[in-house]
Amino acid sequence: MRSDTIKRGDARAPHRSLLRACGLNEQDFDKPFIAIVSSHVDIVPGHVHLNDVAQFVKKCISEAGGIPFIFNTIGICDGIAMGHDGMKYSLPSREIIADSVESMLTAHQFDGMICIPNCDKITPGMLMASVRCNIPTIFVSGGPMEAGHATDGKPLDLITAFAGAAAKINGKISDAELLEIEQNACPTCGSCSGMFTANSMNCLCEAIGIALPGNGTVLATSQYRKTLYKKAAKRIVQMVNESREHNNVERPDGGSKQSGHSAALRSRLSILPRDIITRESVDNAMILDLAMGGSTNTVLHLLAIANEAGLDYSMRRFNELSDQTPNVCKVAPSCDYHIEDVHNSGGIHTILGEVRRGRPGLLNEKVPTVSGKKLGKLIDEYDLRSPKALGEARKMYAVTPSGIKNAKAMSVKSGGPKSPDFQPFDCIRTCEKAYSQTGGLAVLYGNLAPNGSIVKTAGVLPAMLKHTGPAVIFNSEPGAYTGITSGKVKAGDVVVIRFEGPKGGPGMQEMLGPTAAIKGMKLDDSVALITDGRFSGGTAGACIGHISPEAAAGGPIGKLRDGDLIEIDIPNRTLNVKLSDEELQSRPQSEPQSSDSEKLSGCLAKYKVLATSADTGGVLRW
Repeated sequence: MRSDTIKRGDARAPHRSLLRACGLNEQDFDKPFIAIVSSHVDIVPGHVHLNDVAQFVKKCISEAGGIPFIFNTIGICDGIAMGHDGMKYSLPSREIIADSVESMLTAHQFDGMICIPNCDKITPGMLMASVRCNIPTIFVSGGPMEAGHATDGKPLDLITAFAGAAAKINGKISDAELLEIEQNACPTCGSCSGMFTANSMNCLCEAIGIALPGNGTVLATSQYRKTLYKKAAKRIVQMVNESREHNNVERPDGGSKQSGHSAALRSRLSILPRDIITRESVDNAMILDLAMGGSTNTVLHLLAIANEAGLDYSMRRFNELSDQTPNVCKVAPSCDYHIEDVHNSGGIHTILGEVRRGRPGLLNEKVPTVSGKKLGKLIDEYDLRSPKALGEARKMYAVTPSGIKNAKAMSVKSGGPKSPDFQPFDCIRTCEKAYSQTGGLAVLYGNLAPNGSIVKTAGVLPAMLKHTGPAVIFNSEPGAYTGITSGKVKAGDVVVIRFEGPKGGPGMQEMLGPTAAIKGMKLDDSVALITDGRFSGGTAGACIGHISPEAAAGGPIGKLRDGDLIEIDIPNRTLNVKLSDEELQSRPQSEPQSSDSEKLSGCLAKYKVLATSADTGGVLRW
């Protein structure tokens, strides 16, 4: 076992002494050491219950024959960090999480790991660490939040609250209306209830194969999550033991101890993150994201994860897949469906099942998963519309929301019946009846984005798929929010927010405030927004982000002037300013108006020096 490094031999007596002080006994040194990497923090609704989850998982690992150790990472709530300097720390926290998990796993020589993430940068940070350390790993999230509801039954979520705030500022709703939204938008623990970044990443973990079916859609309040946690705990101990068998085949002299073991058997016995996270599985994750119109942030994170895995993967691959992948599912903010509706319609494997039926051969079905089964087999078993669907899968997808504000995590056996008006075949459509025959995300190129930019096409109104308008330029996210809510932006305009990329921000702030303000001002059918920053998974509308190179790296977006005509053509994947090449090249580069960058210290100062633009995933290079 890997942990023998710290517990075997006379030289490790001091180490064992320290471990005994943690409560271990003689028998425990013969068992695998399993890290439980929790991200519990009390100020994030997606993470507030994770201490209870980690303790439950710890109990289950002990019962399965492992020795569990909990440690925590930090976790930033993008919603609470939004609209002030705190948002600059969100993306950098991904690197901090990856580094801290790598440090703990290596310093203490764990044999395996269960990751319990939920929100925003935590899942990708842990994924990056898992690829670096490459020990048996399973991801099992804290689960999504239930959707909120107004007194009239209308569904609410965090994005409703952001749009409501902008509408109140502009006098479009009353104090009482805003208060009702505020009090009901986020009713339970769990990751925010739409297809925002947190839920997108947790769903993508199922498609990649690093998580078990149900990981992304079983609600945080659902009692069924305990079943998921029990399965993960039992399976991680099995995976570590299988890895030990694999090592017995090939170690310690580099040859085979038992020549009768075939390469196929050795492969079966060893399922490590680098066996799972491959070009083929990243393709599968992207196909899912395109099929369900997930967050644009997933592009940023998948590129970073692929980079850690040493894969040659670029933004251009997303367009190749988008051209082949129908958008069969839309979830808030693109419509009124929420993650709970996706779950009750059959979850992630039913989306994958529809893609398989409508686009045979597109998915890579032979990739391994942490379950020990190939992805194709899991689709057979967990696609609710498959004749081979397991009874267990049908039971899992039947669990409905409680509808109880502040319902406790893992407590709800099942809520009430779904509305008779609920249509699961509308929530997850067939390919023939897809929202579009191409994916819900697209990469745009042009003289404003030579290295690419990203748009969530699933959230764009048909009238805004092509748009040309004059630039209204802001050199910061707060300035843009103020300009939009004060009436500076008019119908037909294109809002430009620059110097908000990874290096320029620094930290690549999310633009949820400005995009929600455009919606709250009733301009989402006539105003577009482009930026070298990024968007919340809750963003909808003609919002194009990740423009690369960013302004701080000398990108053309830094040369724009107020009134320049910006031409957006999403169907043809282009983003241009109507200037000749000569004029654009001859213009001087703008400078950020703020001198804040000169005052940087600590985390952000380091990040600014090392960060790269969004087309690389915003990874650090030195």
